[in-house]
Amino acid sequence: MSPRVAVTSGTFDPITLGHEDVIRRAAARFERLIVAVAIAHHKKTLLTLQDRLALVRDVLADCPNVQVLPFDGLLMDFCRQHGAATVVRGIRNVTDFDYEAQMAAMNAKLAPEVQTVFLLPQPGLQCISSTLVREIARLGGDLGAMVSPPVAQRLRAVCGAPA
Repeated sequence: MSPRVAVTSGTFDPITLGHEDVIRRAAARFERLIVAVAIAHHKKTLLTLQDRLALVRDVLADCPNVQVLPFDGLLMDFCRQHGAATVVRGIRNVTDFDYEAQMAAMNAKLAPEVQTVFLLPQPGLQCISSTLVREIARLGGDLGAMVSPPVAQRLRAVCGAPA
């Protein structure tokens, strides 16, 4: 396990500007940051796994120390497989914190050698959630303040909204 390697995980359906903010700030603090995109077979995603991987890679292409990989199973197993000693989680509010604190405690039982750290997105991005972005996309709303242009373009294509 290397303290210079971290993992951040999520479904990223879609990746939002809030996700990007947390990932970019985490990448500045670690030698290597792995973005683990969950296969999410237990969830019905709007975007395919291949779309989600491609979009995450596209919007983070300017971050040379960020690696984007699919993952399935336990996050702690993924961390061990990739030598990561830290998990970075973004939290937007108290509800996120409550859930993430429980997950961090359980993960510490599974892999005490892996630490979890929390980062808040910048204040203007804290209201953005993938769930709300998907709904706005389905209704043809403006996504410009919530996602990067390639993500907005893909969402419009998938949702059949006008460009």
